[in-house]
Amino acid sequence: MTANDYSRRTVLKDMVPSRALGKDRPLRIFLPPGYNELVTHRVVYCQDGEECFNFGRIATHATKLILDEGVEPFLIIGVDVDMPNRTDEYAPDGRRFEAYARFFLEELMPFVESRYPVRTGPGDRVLVGDSLGGTVSLHLSLQVPHSIQKVVSLSGAFLSSSASAVSGIDDLSWLRLYQLIGTDETSVETSRGTFDFLAANRLMHTLLVERGAQVEYVEKPGKHIWGFWQNELPDALRWALAE
Repeated sequence: MTANDYSRRTVLKDMVPSRALGKDRPLRIFLPPGYNELVTHRVVYCQDGEECFNFGRIATHATKLILDEGVEPFLIIGVDVDMPNRTDEYAPDGRRFEAYARFFLEELMPFVESRYPVRTGPGDRVLVGDSLGGTVSLHLSLQVPHSIQKVVSLSGAFLSSSASAVSGIDDLSWLRLYQLIGTDETSVETSRGTFDFLAANRLMHTLLVERGAQVEYVEKPGKHIWGFWQNELPDALRWALAE
């Protein structure tokens, strides 16, 4: 394939009206090569949508997987972040978390599913997020296990509130999680302090497996930056779209 082949894709921009958030939320929508409105597709939802497209290069990765490896074409919905409120919306104890969850589950997903030919089975929706984006993606799936059963977490911020939430659930055999963490993420600075994300992810992995979740756990040298996650996204997408 040439560079021109990889650039033959469509990325649209749209706005989702939201009563839950009190304002519209920007989206970017990747339509794969050969997109056909008469064919239904699986859909990948990305938190931090702009960053996932620009720094994660997810549209380029997706195009290469489809054209080079024969992965069935899929849509990507990048949900842009409201950066001043990111922690409040993505952290499970954040003051806007419940509003964001209502937006995502009750407004965003119906918006997408009413406009694009996407499948709506529990294994047809994949949520992808980095850091707190991985956290909110997991918690959204815990709220609607009948609708969202696949999550890709890139260095998820699985701190005490997430560990408590998972500890309170007996059966997670329905959940499939791709969990990436870098071995250099032992002192990650956040707006709430500095945390050992490596230890937190190891604990979360243990809690999930004990409850029957199917976890693809990947631990390798890497820092808490898009330069690490970008290179790992293709493997994460291969895993998410293998079935």
